[in-house]
Amino acid sequence: MTATQTSAGSLIREWRMRRRMSQLDLAMEAEISQRHLSFVESGRAAPSRDMVLHLAEQLSIPLRQRNRLLLAAGFAPSFSERPLSDASLAPAMAAVEIVLRGHEPFPALAVDRHWNLVSANTAIGPFLANVAEPSLLKPPVNVLRLSLHPGGVAPRIVNLAEWRAHLLDRLKHQNDASGDPVLVELEHELRTYPSGLNGARPPPVEPNAIVHPLRLALGDAVLSFISTITVFGTPLDVTLSELAIESFFPADEQTRTVLVRLANERAEPS
Repeated sequence: MTATQTSAGSLIREWRMRRRMSQLDLAMEAEISQRHLSFVESGRAAPSRDMVLHLAEQLSIPLRQRNRLLLAAGFAPSFSERPLSDASLAPAMAAVEIVLRGHEPFPALAVDRHWNLVSANTAIGPFLANVAEPSLLKPPVNVLRLSLHPGGVAPRIVNLAEWRAHLLDRLKHQNDASGDPVLVELEHELRTYPSGLNGARPPPVEPNAIVHPLRLALGDAVLSFISTITVFGTPLDVTLSELAIESFFPADEQTRTVLVRLANERAEPS
């Protein structure tokens, strides 16, 4: 890559366009003149460290990419990047485990920025039942690949077309926000998997629906879930900022009953 392509100004312009903002929009948000922003983007003016961080904040640039922007501007990175096993992250990881265990008997899992499984509670069992392709369960387990791969969970997802569209839309938005090439490649891969439509049109969205449910066959039962995503609110570490917890809740009484029964069976002595 050339120096121009990796300059701080060109990166700021790239993120501004990714956010679909004009120079005037960003200048107003940052409370600077459009002329000064233009000079920064063109390389005619060198931004200070504070200005780089200020513009990154207005553009909601991920911490990993803020470090890259600082380096391009000639400054040292501001945000640490530690492995999840680092002792300094132990309190945060302990909090993750508390959330996962506290969510039982309902499933919950923690994933990294590439949707690789970091940890899960014991209620995740129904999602892993009858996975035909063993390689999908070898670490690092990518939960999106596991979900949509025809040798993974996909054959048991009753509303596969709807759920697949939901996951791909979520991943596309994440790609738009992060610009991560690994996620872009993952999206391309997932789009090659069977859609579950078999030539039919996607089913219409239920007009009274409030969320996209996940409907999963388990034996003779169909479990129905709604999910939430939890992230750390004020992270200053790159790795921690990219950690997310997805918690699944029963969408109906039958699902709740089955999950409670499975939890009781796990608790019984062998």
